Amino acid sequence: MNIYQHFRPEEKEFIDHALGWVEAVKQNYSPRLTDFLNPREQQILLALVGNEAAALLQFFGGSEAVERKRALIYPDYYLPEEADYQLTLYEISYPKKFISLEHRHVLGTLMSLGLKREKFGDILVDGQNIQFIAASEIEDYLTANLEKMGKASVSIKRLSLTEIIVKQENWEEQSYTVSSLRLDVLLAAFTNLSRQKAQTLLAAGKIKVNFKSTEQGSMECREGDTLSVRGFGRAKILSIDGKTKKEKWRISIGRKK
Repeated sequence: MNIYQHFRPEEKEFIDHALGWVEAVKQNYSPRLTDFLNPREQQILLALVGNEAAALLQFFGGSEAVERKRALIYPDYYLPEEADYQLTLYEISYPKKFISLEHRHVLGTLMSLGLKREKFGDILVDGQNIQFIAASEIEDYLTANLEKMGKASVSIKRLSLTEIIVKQENWEEQSYTVSSLRLDVLLAAFTNLSRQKAQTLLAAGKIKVNFKSTEQGSMECREGDTLSVRGFGRAKILSIDGKTKKEKWRISIGRKK
């Protein structure tokens, strides 16, 4: 059976890496910790491990509410503990009276340090309080290099994972009838824009499908896909409910509030 047929072509590279992780655990009979995975990558890894008796799987990213998590693949004798995930929670101290920091500012600064996105988990914002989760192995590099965000001086403080900001996700479900499952068609429905304007957003690089940028308006969307549109928020295809008598698709989309 060709395992790739169940996934999109652009996911092949990740699938190859994931299969290698699973095989290493089975051959070496020892656990393997991954970098942070987005929800789609977690879904793929879960499908690949399936009912493997020789390789078990758990995810953890600091709390149950976070999106980005590290995966621990391990043999049946192993009993995972929280410390195995090697996570560090940081709080950012900055001059709150003089500047305002948002998620994008924090992510931009972290990426400018030359580290991979996969080394960071969620960035958590609650009013003026900002936290982020990172792989413990980059702690020394972070503390030595993270001194500014924009023109503002900042510092970071380690916190216990029990102090993590927990924000519950709220999704507003809506039903749509669309002519096809093409990405540009669904974007037009979700954003309440014309299909031409949806294509303009695609061409401008403002669209992500399953957390990866795309400009392919002709891509056929599937149940469970997450769509991110800069300026419009995020949506998830909750269900594809078949066709109407006029051969149009009935779909249910959850919009993140």
